[in-house]
Amino acid sequence: MFHSSRHHGDKNPVWFTLGIHEAIKGWDKGLQGMCAGEKRKLTVPPALAYGKEGKGKIPPESTLIFDIEIIEIRNGPRSHESFQEMDLNDDWKLSKAEVKEYLRKEFERHGYAANDTHHEVMVEDIFQKEDEDNDGFISSREFTYKHDEL
Repeated sequence: MFHSSRHHGDKNPVWFTLGIHEAIKGWDKGLQGMCAGEKRKLTVPPALAYGKEGKGKIPPESTLIFDIEIIEIRNGPRSHESFQEMDLNDDWKLSKAEVKEYLRKEFERHGYAANDTHHEVMVEDIFQKEDEDNDGFISSREFTYKHDEL
């Protein structure tokens, strides 16, 4: 056993958003369709877990077995569709250019003329609030979906 939220740490359940690479691929695939209160034993092959590298206590090429219980399911404030639409190169992070391009398209879609200066100000504001680690990108985890302009 390498972790148990029932027995280690603060004994609180693990919270994450399904489908945006916050968890291993095996969880993203294996937890789909589960309901609150449902239990499932999940066997995850290395290719859907930590692969050839391993991670921490998990050796390379490990098949992982999880006993999962879904305590609660919550919908986020918005779907992840807008994040995926903005992520033009599918790298699960947004660059300033990607956000600016999304804003331009949204303005045009709603019948407004694109305004590069205005878009750049909005992008800077968004990055100031969202880019928590200041790496120049907004990860799917950092993206809060709470912007009027998005």
